[in-house]
Amino acid sequence: MRLFKILLVSLLSASSFSAWALEEIHLHCKRYEKSYMEEYEMKIVPALANRKAKVYLDERDLDRSDEYGHQLVKSVTLARPKIVIWVEASFAPEVVTGVSYPSGTVSTQISIDTNTGKLKKTEKIQGGILGATMGDGTRFSEEDCLLSPSPNKAK
Repeated sequence: MRLFKILLVSLLSASSFSAWALEEIHLHCKRYEKSYMEEYEMKIVPALANRKAKVYLDERDLDRSDEYGHQLVKSVTLARPKIVIWVEASFAPEVVTGVSYPSGTVSTQISIDTNTGKLKKTEKIQGGILGATMGDGTRFSEEDCLLSPSPNKAK
């Protein structure tokens, strides 16, 4: 009987996890820096067999590319209650107000605990305008991100 209960709980957990892994995840986030507070919406669309995972901030796709550089969501891992996102960006050399900046890169790892609502971000900055203004190196920050109901679900 005990083995049956363990098997049943395992199956229910696996089915709930797989359902979570197939649904869009919506979060309402707040970032604080000194006396400044910014709110934004994050949407995570899990990967399917024929499509890579996508991440949107205020409906803006994080996979972007233009003449100034490109940014790519490298991976999204859903391991309830955690979500881990890895983003890489590279920037071309640029001149801003007469000052030349070399090319640069930023590698970002985001970890969200959906139970606590804590988002932890690690950014490794190397070169570019960010390296020149903020300094090369690794930066750590925390934000608040709470699960929001999906706008597609009936209430």
